[in-house]
Amino acid sequence: MKIGRHAKIIDLIGKYDIETQEELAEHLKKEGFQVTQATVSRDIRELRLTKVPAAGGRQKYALMQPQDAEDAKRYLRVLKDGFVSMEMAQNILVVKTVSGMAMAVAAAIDAMHWAEVAGCIAGDDTIMCANRSSDDTLLVMEKIRRIVGE
Repeated sequence: MKIGRHAKIIDLIGKYDIETQEELAEHLKKEGFQVTQATVSRDIRELRLTKVPAAGGRQKYALMQPQDAEDAKRYLRVLKDGFVSMEMAQNILVVKTVSGMAMAVAAAIDAMHWAEVAGCIAGDDTIMCANRSSDDTLLVMEKIRRIVGE
């Protein structure tokens, strides 16, 4: 029960910008989990969720271990520095990078563990990012735009 709930929490925070315990509890209830505020609070602590900036000056829950914080900053920097452009092709996102940076940028995208992304394949300056649906591609594009400051 707890393992399934934890897996669903990780899935939900990957799909939605969830700012409060109450929002998380509502999403869990919609998914069929009967939870209390105390249960959600304990799950957040056990999963080591943290709050990160989201759109519109809000914050959202994210899965980030303290030891991963420096790696996360590094991946964000690689994505920002290597990114050139992107184009949607249904559930495939084609990302253009600075020459020689595609593998590093693809590794950065993979390291984000976004629920929408199935995986990336990289060449020298182009990445094919396979997403789970066309709608997910749009979400990934928005996440990348926020990171690179477009």
